[in-house]
Amino acid sequence: MDRISIAATSFHGFDPDELAAVLSTPASPIKVEKLSGEALSFDCEFYSTGVISFGSCAYEGEMECKRQAPSDKLLIFVPTRGAALFEPGGREIWSRPGQGTIVDGARSERVRLYGPRRHFTLFIDQRKITNHLINMLERTISGNLEFYPHMDLTAGPGLALAQLVETTCKGLRGDAPLRQSPLALASLGDAVTHLILEAVPHRYSDQLASTAPLPAPRHVKWAIDFMQAHIAQPITMAEIAAAAKVSVRTLQQGFRQFRLTTPMAYLLELRLTAAHQDLMNTHEAQSVAEIALKWGFTHLGRFAADYKKRFGVLPSQTMRSGKR
Repeated sequence: MDRISIAATSFHGFDPDELAAVLSTPASPIKVEKLSGEALSFDCEFYSTGVISFGSCAYEGEMECKRQAPSDKLLIFVPTRGAALFEPGGREIWSRPGQGTIVDGARSERVRLYGPRRHFTLFIDQRKITNHLINMLERTISGNLEFYPHMDLTAGPGLALAQLVETTCKGLRGDAPLRQSPLALASLGDAVTHLILEAVPHRYSDQLASTAPLPAPRHVKWAIDFMQAHIAQPITMAEIAAAAKVSVRTLQQGFRQFRLTTPMAYLLELRLTAAHQDLMNTHEAQSVAEIALKWGFTHLGRFAADYKKRFGVLPSQTMRSGKR
């Protein structure tokens, strides 16, 4: 497991514009407005660990936060005081103590906070959740996971998640021990992701709960190993089949039965995921075209179209988000 860096920031203030600056990112700005004549104040701490970030926030007064552009994060709110109202797509989703709230940053446009309000927040890159689910299901997936927006925090997995998020936030303050152990923090992040996928209903919940599939035969594993070893090269179906020591037809049947996709679609998924990770962590000197070529995409327009279909945003938008 790779070591991860931890960035901690804290903010205190009374001005809506200051709070907007705290909550915004370059790719997803947020506007904050007061809803009443009561004084507004905020006290927030954020801990970024890369693909997962944690937050602990307290608010006084009533306010509305409007997201001006979609985010690539899944947001999990663990409230301990007060209420908040999310309104994605015209629906009303209330967040109160004892009830966790799961919000898709790509769809949530507005939230109203009714102070005094306090909550812990978990921000997870959608790609981490998707990749984690791919490993659990051992096949490619597509589309939004469509998490159910509520989770009981008073018992079972919900209580475990609430305790884990709160413990992690406390363990990251000041010189707390968890700040000195990035590997332990990475393991906690994986545990949280796994817990959310198993405990919160989503579009693939039934498949996770079903009987585990039979292990893939050797030729499918050999084919995947060959793809990963030559991921950026212009390999053909015939070459993959030859490396797997079977016919093209047998290879196609194996992928349909054990990966629920085709060999070339699986290869495309590997390449898109690799390019996505590079775009999220790119250096200033790299361009979208250079990253596309690095992972075997020679047609930039087709790469952009496939990328947007897979991740919901253009490669350039991911790059801007990764540089913030």
